[in-house]
Amino acid sequence: MTVTLMWEAAAAEGRGPELLDWARAQAPALPGTPRRREFLTAPGDRVLVITWWDAPYDAELPELPDPDPVLVRREIHRWRFMSVSVEPRA
Repeated sequence: MTVTLMWEAAAAEGRGPELLDWARAQAPALPGTPRRREFLTAPGDRVLVITWWDAPYDAELPELPDPDPVLVRREIHRWRFMSVSVEPRA
């Protein structure tokens, strides 16, 4: 089974690059090795980190902590999903 963890933060104004650097520095220090890890950004200085794990849905998995409050403008959002299918590229 593949479990996907999503961590999303909205950076404080003008701090998007700093928040991305923070997330990229934190991720490798977490215990365990995900199958895949991806970092994404979006307008509004949003940072998204997605990790894929070979684990049961309710497994205890390492997640990014909350960054220093000065880096973000709102609470961190976290989601957990279970893969149900993988489609080929079009």
